[in-house]
Amino acid sequence: MSRSLFWLSDEAWTAIELHLPKNQPGARRVDDRRVISGIVHMLKCGGRWADCPAEYGPATTVYNRWNRWSRRGIWTRILAALTEEGWIAETGQIDSSYIKAHRSAGGAKGGREPMPLGSRVAAGQQRSTPLSTSSDGRFVSS
Repeated sequence: MSRSLFWLSDEAWTAIELHLPKNQPGARRVDDRRVISGIVHMLKCGGRWADCPAEYGPATTVYNRWNRWSRRGIWTRILAALTEEGWIAETGQIDSSYIKAHRSAGGAKGGREPMPLGSRVAAGQQRSTPLSTSSDGRFVSS
């Protein structure tokens, strides 16, 4: 079974490498290019971090790098720098399959009750003219 893995091109890596944090305290970081390729792969495929392919390194390393750099704003700074340099366009896209509504967002059983407009409520206007019937059974506006 062949997996299609994502790998940063030499050109993309050269552009990104300049903006990576340097001289950070702690243990020596593993291969940045491999881990960042794994992060991009997981974000593209939408899978669980635990299911990250072993070719990118340990799944915990890939997730921890993404999580820590997200909290510190490093990804935002990298994307801003790449946008400024013209490597990427400043656009955003969203796929509706990622938007989930709460189970009660559509209202309770039987659907939602129509809500009156705020301007009508404030002015004391009724939504429609009430009808009444005349003695012969015809509807008459009051």
